[in-house]
Amino acid sequence: MRRTFLLTTGVFWLISLHSLAVAQEHATLESVLKRMDDTAATFQTAQADFIFDQYQRVVDETDTQKGTVYYRRVGQQIEMMAEFKEPDRKFVLYKDGKLQVYQPKIDQVMEYSVGADHEAVESFLVLGFGGSGEELKKSFDVTYEGEETIDNIATGKLKLVPRSAKIRGNFPEIMLWIDLSRGISVQQKLMQNQGDYRVAKYSAIKANAKINNDVFRLKTTGKTKFVAPRG
Repeated sequence: MRRTFLLTTGVFWLISLHSLAVAQEHATLESVLKRMDDTAATFQTAQADFIFDQYQRVVDETDTQKGTVYYRRVGQQIEMMAEFKEPDRKFVLYKDGKLQVYQPKIDQVMEYSVGADHEAVESFLVLGFGGSGEELKKSFDVTYEGEETIDNIATGKLKLVPRSAKIRGNFPEIMLWIDLSRGISVQQKLMQNQGDYRVAKYSAIKANAKINNDVFRLKTTGKTKFVAPRG
């Protein structure tokens, strides 16, 4: 009788532990978002080297760009500067609700005002760098796709569907790999139309290191042409 009782008790505890494990598995999305919240609470700056692979299905080709990206928090806003070094030099600056793309080769800056969509655009541009999990949920429908190791880093894989129709029209789905220990992005995959996609990989990531103010300024010339496309 005692043996039966012990066996029954053991089975009960195994079932309880299994239920707890299942509950913890279901809570993984919240734990990843919570880790992002914790990182965002102390976020000031970040910089990382990047490799962007742009795949075009119609020609079955991949174009690769390399460079360094910088982020910093200014008040309630996050600014970004992406310096493309290969194959062509280019700078992309997001600051004061404006996106500027500077091409030194032709000495021209394309300027885009994000207007009322600034929150959605900012959340898109700074994916996984300084943004909180709560902010992510405001701009995207988020689901958890499990854990995955990227370059020996344990990550949580998130699937994002933009709430903004404008962004969703260009990127209907985004995959985001969040470093589970640091709460920042190490890889992104942006699905586009007709089977095209872009994969962004980040390395040499530095958080809250000092970044000179000069980094967040375009080094234009006196002859630089500024163009603001319509629409």
